Amino acid sequence: MTKEYSYLAGWGGAWQSEALPHALPEGQNSPQKAPYGLYAEQLSGSAFTRARHQNLRSWLYRIRPSVVHSEFIPLNHEGLAITSEQYAIPTQMRWDPLAAPQEKMNFVQSLKTLLHNGSPEQQCGAAVHLYAANTSMDDTFFYNSDGELLLVPYQGDCELFTEFGKIALGPGEIAVIPRGVRFQVKLLSPLIQGYICENYGQPFTLPDLGPIGSNGLANPRDFLIPTACFEERNDDFILITKFNNRLWQASLSFSPLNVVAWHGNYAPYKYDLKHFNSINTVSFDHCDPSIFTVLTSPSAIHGVANVDFVIFPERWMVAEHTFRPPYYHRNIMSEYMGLIQGVYDAKTDGFVPGGGSLHNCMSAHGPDALTAESAMNQILTPLKQANTLAFMFETCLPWIPTSFALNSHILQKNYQDCWKDIPSNFDRNWRP
Repeated sequence: MTKEYSYLAGWGGAWQSEALPHALPEGQNSPQKAPYGLYAEQLSGSAFTRARHQNLRSWLYRIRPSVVHSEFIPLNHEGLAITSEQYAIPTQMRWDPLAAPQEKMNFVQSLKTLLHNGSPEQQCGAAVHLYAANTSMDDTFFYNSDGELLLVPYQGDCELFTEFGKIALGPGEIAVIPRGVRFQVKLLSPLIQGYICENYGQPFTLPDLGPIGSNGLANPRDFLIPTACFEERNDDFILITKFNNRLWQASLSFSPLNVVAWHGNYAPYKYDLKHFNSINTVSFDHCDPSIFTVLTSPSAIHGVANVDFVIFPERWMVAEHTFRPPYYHRNIMSEYMGLIQGVYDAKTDGFVPGGGSLHNCMSAHGPDALTAESAMNQILTPLKQANTLAFMFETCLPWIPTSFALNSHILQKNYQDCWKDIPSNFDRNWRP
């Protein structure tokens, strides 16, 4: 195949790709001898006994099987430290962006864990990481044994070279690397920065549309999967895995990105957020923010998400007699919000691309004093909310800040001051 990407076409469907003609066996997944002398290997992303429409697996046809490597040994990484002494707190918090590294640092080396909940052992919950890398992973490869990775860049372009093929990724796009898939991050810009949601629970999927009907939000055909692309490289390489919240490394004598062909329904994918079809109010009041859900990881409770990926893109704010910014609210979900570009309409100051804010369950939040005052007095004519792209990792479990989150210089010490000047406008003598 010569195309760089294929359409995902239907969520939960089956796809196939080959980098050499006839590399995919016909009529059998694991023949006695695969074409080109390849080894057949299955990668399963779900229990074997899941229902057919929920069963995730792909067959990979590779030059050498992935079992060939040295013993794994522990790899220290202070930026990913998660301890049992950490706990969730109700205080609203906000952070500045990570600074650009002063020394050479690749994607894995740059990772900093900000928040977490649940655990990989229980296969529920998630974690929020930040990255800021200035060098490529030329001789290093990585895979995550704990969960899938949702990458949300806000600075710089990169290439994700995965076992399934290559994915070019830049600001305004997202990519999902399934649990267990090996990959490399190669820089196409001097610096790349972004957010990561590590999902320990059920894999991300599209949310149900319910009364919305068959159209709206993210369309399956806009999700792209890579076509097969392999390298036949022999040298001294390092393979790193995140396993039960610790890093481990092994040595390799060949590149693990040696898959010549594959087929199945378990593969990396990317999505351009500008394709999201926002559905908002055309009369009065707001729809709940769940109307902006791009991807969801279901929990064991129907209708409650283990973690949702929600965006707030450019959109028309057509409404009458309505407080336009997000209203003040408290709810059972815990929200980490980040900004990819522009300005978020509820916070006019202190919330910048690369920054983030935390509002844990039942902790009140909403627009700052200046935004609220302006919204209550503006003339409500049709308005396009432009130059903005914010997102939210929303989870049913409280987010637990790490020691880095609580002690880093990027933690803003005065976040709650944005609400301190909200006045009392109460007028006992008011009449309609």
